[in-house]
Amino acid sequence: MTVEADPPPAAAEEPLAAGRASFWAAVAVFAGIVAVGFGLGRIQPSPPPVIVAAVAGVGATGAALLLLQRRRPLLGYAAAASAGITVIGGIASANPVWFAVCLVAGWCALVGGRRIGLTYWFAMMVLFTIEWTWVRPDPGWGAWMGGITLSLFGGLLLRHQFDLVAQLRAAQAGLAEKARAEERNRIARDLHDVIAHTLTVSLLHVMSARLAVEHDPADAARSLAEAERLGRESLDEVRTTVGMLREDGDMGRTAPPPGVDGLPTLVDRFRSAGTDVTFAVDGETGRLPATVGLALYRVLQEALTNVIKHAPGSPATVHLTVDAAEVRLSVHSMGPPGTGTGLGIINMRERAESLGGSCHAGPGDPGWLVRASFPLNGLRSGSLGGPHSGAEVAT
Repeated sequence: MTVEADPPPAAAEEPLAAGRASFWAAVAVFAGIVAVGFGLGRIQPSPPPVIVAAVAGVGATGAALLLLQRRRPLLGYAAAASAGITVIGGIASANPVWFAVCLVAGWCALVGGRRIGLTYWFAMMVLFTIEWTWVRPDPGWGAWMGGITLSLFGGLLLRHQFDLVAQLRAAQAGLAEKARAEERNRIARDLHDVIAHTLTVSLLHVMSARLAVEHDPADAARSLAEAERLGRESLDEVRTTVGMLREDGDMGRTAPPPGVDGLPTLVDRFRSAGTDVTFAVDGETGRLPATVGLALYRVLQEALTNVIKHAPGSPATVHLTVDAAEVRLSVHSMGPPGTGTGLGIINMRERAESLGGSCHAGPGDPGWLVRASFPLNGLRSGSLGGPHSGAEVAT
């Protein structure tokens, strides 16, 4: 009958992979126990011939060496080592060579797992029972039965600990990978918002300069200067965002990320590009957390960029409301919505949901309406997450 071994845990190999000195020390301990048993076996009743006992001792030590190397089949080498020990120990329970059997049992449970450990334990229990009841009744066999049982449970306990370590390492690796993926997604959203906004507004200024270059060179120069300024600001912000990818943490950040205080400037930037934007604020914005301020800035930036891209020339109304429980932002464009990939809307929704809020985008009767809300009570208690609200996104 062949018993398949439990697959060894991946992370258990490293704790079990002893150094060369430890390996040979374990072999020396086993060989020492066998040698002591061989010497004491000479004075026991009816000892085996010296040649037979010596060959059995060498064979047991060789099998133990292969067993310590975790060679397969484990049960085969364990049985070979136990056979040599049995030849040396004979019918004397007082021979300390039986201690080597306890070591083999513990190693089988540790390396081979529960099935191999229990199979070896059962076989040796049968052997000790036969020795005790039929060959030579001796209460000393009970002590070895208890010893091999204790060794089995010790090996299984150590293996369980190694399995827990493997699971913890896998969980830590999964959390680290999830954190890296979330960070990459956040940086991708920032780059999308910065680049899309800058290119859209700069394009309007360039178009205005092209139309005015012949009739109003001064206005054309102002438009080109504004486009240049936006380009420089965008380049600085892209450098800051990409710098977050550096592992040494030296991002060269010289200014804090945009927040709620930058909303009027953002609206003025779109107004300077020719968009009719009305901006109103109800409530005190100075108490908003920086994370909410950044999210509000990016949502408004994306919403107004979509107004320019999909409904150029249409007026837009921006309303920011701050109360004790939450902050709400609405961007209502009077023009009909255009078509696109919807990535900007997805980014707005993900930003809101990452802070426990929600973002809805859809027909505004007339035009297009973007509404975002962020809870404030949960953020103050230290939780940036929360139950994600389902966002209804119309594309």
